[in-house]
Amino acid sequence: MGRDKSADKGNASQRFMRATGKLRAVFGPASRTALGHDMTEENRRLLAQRQAETQQWETVTRPDGSTYVVPRNPEDRSLR
Repeated sequence: MGRDKSADKGNASQRFMRATGKLRAVFGPASRTALGHDMTEENRRLLAQRQAETQQWETVTRPDGSTYVVPRNPEDRSLR
């Protein structure tokens, strides 16, 4: 009996993997890490530090549309 042609080709992901096999050999496999993982304690501390650093600055827009960053409180030297 003849085999079904779609069974020879495989599903879409298998066809894609065969088609990109040489590219993956050169560029390496795609990242398979989950995006929904929990933050580590170190990452939480770094995030809090970065957020505190950004709170000390404000963006000022000139009439020509250009922007620049200035300290909110020039006397505050806590994070600089």
